[in-house]
Amino acid sequence: MGGSIRLGQVVGVPLRMHWSVPLLVILFAYGLGRRTLPVWTPGRPAVVYAVAGVAGAALLMGSLVLHETAHAATARRKEISVEDVTLWALGGMTRMGRPKTAAAAFLVAISGPLTSLVLGGAALGAGIGLHVVGGWAEIPAVVLLWLGWANLFLGLFNLLPAVPLDGGRVLQALLWWRMKDRDRADLTASRGGQITGVLMAGAGWVLLLRGAPVGLWIVFLGLFVTVVAGTERRHAGLHSALRGIRVDEAMTAPVATGADWLTIQQFIDEVAVHSRHSAVPLLDFEGRPSGIVQIRRLAGVPAEARASLRVREVAVPLSQCAVAAPDDPLAEALDRVSLRTGMRILVVDAGHLVGIVTGKDVSRMMQRHSLGGGARGADG
Repeated sequence: MGGSIRLGQVVGVPLRMHWSVPLLVILFAYGLGRRTLPVWTPGRPAVVYAVAGVAGAALLMGSLVLHETAHAATARRKEISVEDVTLWALGGMTRMGRPKTAAAAFLVAISGPLTSLVLGGAALGAGIGLHVVGGWAEIPAVVLLWLGWANLFLGLFNLLPAVPLDGGRVLQALLWWRMKDRDRADLTASRGGQITGVLMAGAGWVLLLRGAPVGLWIVFLGLFVTVVAGTERRHAGLHSALRGIRVDEAMTAPVATGADWLTIQQFIDEVAVHSRHSAVPLLDFEGRPSGIVQIRRLAGVPAEARASLRVREVAVPLSQCAVAAPDDPLAEALDRVSLRTGMRILVVDAGHLVGIVTGKDVSRMMQRHSLGGGARGADG
């Protein structure tokens, strides 16, 4: 997600934080420290309320991390690739590959809400226990009770059957198991997500008109659900249209490449200025693919460093590129595409680059499908 910074790792997966998260922490800390705590435990110094508010907000962010970590850990146990975990203003997001079975999809989806519900129950139990103690424990008790209810709300809210919420993923998995057709299940669930998102936005707008500030958050969340569900519906339609098509039927060959041992200046002079593409695959000394370099990345290298840096040092390595074999299903290969390389799939056979699939190639296959041509064969 743009505008995010890396904080570290969770279960071996990069953990990122969007710039909107500090604003969310401030909002929660203010609500807890200036409104909730003074009502439930009056007469304490303002600094105590402030510290407790910040602590409660931090604990809630930690709960969000655990929610997303559950998704990532379950996905990795089911051998699903996980790109990263990002916290942002509307919660969290775990980017991962597509599950291969309905059971795996169900377990990955349900793990997050279950984690939140367990955390909520534990926090409520601890808060009730401290409340019985009384005295100095009153403020920690209220913080834990607030945290418990927040996690219960988070878990239950995420179970709403609307893609991209976890409940929508659960619905996708159940429909996939029932229909035995993942694409149909995805289309049905994403259509339901669009409807739910519109209803959420409408309900938020009504609340906002009635003077409830929370309505604005519900409007944004509803719009987010609507947009993402629409994107996933188009993605599911793409998968359905490309069913039965192999990678070698869509790929472009031969491929214009460059040597990865060249300096950046040599690469610019000998390859980039003659290329008609925005990215160029790289080959090593043995003629095997080693990654992809984007032309704009070369332009960003300072002129004084171009004579000493090798082009492979600024390229996206092969391990982070989408790679497929010629006889792989094209729809499955598209699931490997990452934001770093864009819509580009390197087609590798016996360790050698034999073709590339780009967004234009996929569009061409879609056009053939719409004409009823069966999308067979590649253009010369």
